[in-house]
Amino acid sequence: MKYLCLVYREEKKVDAMSRPEFAAFVAEHRAYDELLRKSGHGIVAEGLQPVRTATTVRMRNGKVTTTDGPFAETKEQLGGFFLIDARDLDEAIRVASKIPAARLGSIEIRPIREPELP
Repeated sequence: MKYLCLVYREEKKVDAMSRPEFAAFVAEHRAYDELLRKSGHGIVAEGLQPVRTATTVRMRNGKVTTTDGPFAETKEQLGGFFLIDARDLDEAIRVASKIPAARLGSIEIRPIREPELP
């Protein structure tokens, strides 16, 4: 079963890291991504640009509007994702708990919806 692991963390904490701390953090993420791929759990993992680069799109009454930034103000921001393959939720939790950013924020795990057949 596929699960999306959404990585939330406070951008301020990441921005406060020294260059060596940030480099080590990124290297740890890359190493874990490689481990996931080799184990068969990892499908894809990507980091996102800072939340200040986000654009929110809405369609209301046939009109498109855009807003700079995310939809809601939150303490933690979406910083990246891992798409994994796991036997069940318990295994997905074990995999997600080792994502380095979990130490700075949280990982939301959501099962991928399988296409519904008619």
